[in-house]
Amino acid sequence: MTLDDPNIRTNPTIRQLDEAAINRIAAGEVVERPASAAKELIENAIDAGAGRIEITIADGGRSLIRVRDDGCGMTADDLPLALSRHATSKIDGSDLLDIHTFGFRGEALPSLGAVGRLTITSRRQGEDAASITVAGGKVGPVKPAALGSGTIVELRDLFYATPARLKFLRTDRAEGQALVDVVKRLAMAEPFVTFILRDASDGDEKIRFRADAQTGDLFDALHGRLASVLGRDFAENAVPLDAEREGFHLTGYAALPTYSRGSSVSQHLFVNGRPVRDKLLIGALRGAYSDFLSRDRHPAAVLFVDCDPHKVDVNVHPAKSEVRFRDSGVVRGLIVSGVRHALAEAGHRSSTTVGAETLGAMSPEPQSPRIYQMDRPAPRSAPPPSMAPMTGFAEAPSARIEAPSQDDSGAEARPLGAARAQLHENYIVAQTETGMVIVDQHAAHERLVYEKLKTQMAERGVASQALLIPEIVEMDPSDAERVLEIADDLDRLGLRIEPFGGAAIAVRETPAILGHVDCRALLNDIADELADLGSSATVQSRLDAILSRVACHGSVRSGRQMRADEMNALLREMEATPHSGQCNHGRPTYVSLELADIERLFGRR
Repeated sequence: MTLDDPNIRTNPTIRQLDEAAINRIAAGEVVERPASAAKELIENAIDAGAGRIEITIADGGRSLIRVRDDGCGMTADDLPLALSRHATSKIDGSDLLDIHTFGFRGEALPSLGAVGRLTITSRRQGEDAASITVAGGKVGPVKPAALGSGTIVELRDLFYATPARLKFLRTDRAEGQALVDVVKRLAMAEPFVTFILRDASDGDEKIRFRADAQTGDLFDALHGRLASVLGRDFAENAVPLDAEREGFHLTGYAALPTYSRGSSVSQHLFVNGRPVRDKLLIGALRGAYSDFLSRDRHPAAVLFVDCDPHKVDVNVHPAKSEVRFRDSGVVRGLIVSGVRHALAEAGHRSSTTVGAETLGAMSPEPQSPRIYQMDRPAPRSAPPPSMAPMTGFAEAPSARIEAPSQDDSGAEARPLGAARAQLHENYIVAQTETGMVIVDQHAAHERLVYEKLKTQMAERGVASQALLIPEIVEMDPSDAERVLEIADDLDRLGLRIEPFGGAAIAVRETPAILGHVDCRALLNDIADELADLGSSATVQSRLDAILSRVACHGSVRSGRQMRADEMNALLREMEATPHSGQCNHGRPTYVSLELADIERLFGRR
């Protein structure tokens, strides 16, 4: 046997790691990439009470991240402490749940100084400015500096002390975009603070993002900030949220279903002002729109959940991007009901982008400047064309023109106008005071029937069918316990269950509208959803899916001719019914076109 024989074991020795190694390990948890480094520095600036934050980056943040703020600043004696692990001004350590700031761990600055070259220059009002530098974990002395007020933190050569981390970074372009996204999220959380992001990669500083401080009340300020961050389209097509339940307050803006996206990139969630990516909140938002969107579409929303810090634990992840609520069911219910109520208040509204997209599809793409017939010179040698008398128009077989009647007088002033024609026996054309509306009669009526069915079910309850022989479902003990805890909720939806000894559950009644039910699969789906989200909407979702299918079969079919009074009645009912701006799959039920936009298509403007 040799000394390097793997069968020979040596007793490991426990060693105390030095401070530099500890900080580098902490940096691996806190600082994943330049964007996470910028996030920590900007959050420190916000915690310092800054009203203006300027960020300068170079090479995607790899070679430079500089954050300057006009906050309270630090004294010369504070600077060495700021670079010590677990030294913070945010909490006193007596209550780790009473957290009102972004930072509280005291790890960010020493971690950054362990893997890069960090310089902090700061001045507190009434004190002299001072600076300190740390590179690769080696802290330099405090020196006098020149600074009017606030703090400048400059991080250069990120991960130079841990070069292995550099190979895991993406391109400068990708890292820079991730950093921009971080600044935008924090800007949404702080509408009264000015954010300016500059890129100095090419020597000349270029502004990549700017959001000036907003004024007015919270909703006006937030609306203005979202318009500058997410764009005017989102701001114009989002409805405000303001709801409370058991100590939780929900605010923000949720976009109309017809403004849905192809991915979840337009979902921004905040808890006590902190940007988070929490599966509970994401699932609740998805559930709120489940009645309006197909599975391949995603809602756009900016939601703020505020509560007593003791009701939520933000200390479950080093990057503080995940949270854990003490009562997750209340939060989920608040989001689902709050968003649905706000969308219902929007009534028949449909996204303004629908009309814009329609006009875009109708507009040709000229290869050269357009010349209209009236602008063309008449050929000198050709005689003028003969003019045949206009004796009338032959009605196209797929179009039915309706003359205005006395019954629809004043209807043009209504949001969806007065019906004037039916095209291809499926599309209603209505005239408004400022333009025209085109309605998909089948999609619109499908939504109206669906909403009626839901109202009837809510008023009369869900009819259940008793099983001649109760079905016994054996489950995992923990799953069975979760399902039985919500037995009363399931009973209101027509699913009656009882414990049957051990981990077995007896299913005695099922919702009649579902027909034959695979009880085992249904209970397992409910259990999985409870384990994942803390609550379940499986039964309700299945009921809604059935009602949607019934509504589809019971609505006005494509190809049916409608009289003028029927078309106008459909328009009036749409105006009075919530969610009628989109069908059961999230597609628009009507397109609104302004006369001014139509005239542009014909070169009149």
